[in-house]
Amino acid sequence: MKRKIETGMAPEAIGPYSQAIMTEELIFVSGQLPVDAQSGKMPESIREQTRQSLENIRSILEEAGSGMDKIVKTTVLLQHMSDFADMNEVYASFFEKDYPARACFEVAALPKGALVEIEAIAVR
Repeated sequence: MKRKIETGMAPEAIGPYSQAIMTEELIFVSGQLPVDAQSGKMPESIREQTRQSLENIRSILEEAGSGMDKIVKTTVLLQHMSDFADMNEVYASFFEKDYPARACFEVAALPKGALVEIEAIAVR
């Protein structure tokens, strides 16, 4: 059985997908753009965009009764691999130990001109 997870604390889906889907054991969080749900705006720097994407993930996981410490895998999409070090520094600040598995890719473009998008899989 699966259940849709949705919160107003993260931006609404901009297409035919859910913010997250929860199963009996796992939560699959869709890629989160760095859009502030309240203002609808996106910060400019890669550091602030990374922070906002991860805050969106945090909000979705909290709505599902989970948290950042329960993330087992992330995928990071970067507009420019030259932003990797700045993204990585902010990313690391969201996890205390036992970092999740991760993949990171440079992509040709991201929706809304974002510099980063992050998706996550967490346990309940």
